[in-house]
This record gives sequence, C-alpha cells and structure tokens, in this order.
Amino acid sequence: METTWEDQLRTAGLRVTRPRRAVLQVLAERPHADVDTIVTAARVLHPSLSPQAVYGVLEALVAGGLARRIEPAGAPALFELRVGDNHHHLVCRSCGAVADVDCAVGAAGCLTPSDTAGFVVDEAEVVFWGLCPACRVQTPPETARVPEHHDRGGVRA
Repeated sequence: METTWEDQLRTAGLRVTRPRRAVLQVLAERPHADVDTIVTAARVLHPSLSPQAVYGVLEALVAGGLARRIEPAGAPALFELRVGDNHHHLVCRSCGAVADVDCAVGAAGCLTPSDTAGFVVDEAEVVFWGLCPACRVQTPPETARVPEHHDRGGVRA
C-alpha cells in the first residue's frame, strides 16, 4: 500500500494542511528546488499561498524529517524529499544543476571528524562542485573557472 502525503504528515506529527500537501507535491516533482521555484509551483495548486507560508511549511517539513534543506555555498537554499540516508550532492558551477551522490546508508562513517571540538555531530554534508555534462560541452576549458561566489576556499581536484 502506498503512503500518502497525509499519512506522512501525520506520522511526522504534523497537521495535514493544503499548503503542506502543495509543497510536498512540488518537492516530489522538483527535487533540489529553491524557495522561489517552490512558491511559484505551489501557487498553481494553491493560488492564495504566500511566500511566508511556504517558508513556514518548509521549516515544519524539515523539522518533521520529511524534507531536507541543502545550502550550496553562494547559492540559495534548496529543498528535497530524500531524507534519512547519507547522500551528498554534485553542483554545477556554471548552471547550478544539482544531482544526488550516494555515500553510505545509515551512519555517516565516511565523514567522522578526527576531532569534534566538543560538538555532538549528528550530520555531515559534502557538496562536490564541478561542471555538469551539458556545461562541459558548452564551456571551453580555459574559461571554466570558479565563480567567486562559489569559492569556499576548499580543496579542488
């Protein structure tokens, strides 16, 4: 038997509302969507939905474990429904395309810090940056440089 949005909301301890159902539907159709995209698409399903309501719904879905917020450096926050596993993301420096990358299922064993500095680590996230296949074809190698807003000062291959 297939689980409905209503069932998932109730299981997460959240009330079933039209805005929450609309946002879940949008996220199911558009993984890695930013808030503007979610608002625009959700308004097709629920025309009176405000951006503030979408922010509230997203906050509740993330807190309830039904959605995940990812924040690539220099880019708007993105949301997805793939939760409960240890996956990471590939982000294109040119067009911003995002793809999932599987790592280890369960505990984040491949991302255990050598020193926690007193923190209790409950999650680790890796973002791989590069050029997607479409942008690699369109961008000559000499012009494929890192835009400054995507430079986190990390190690590059």
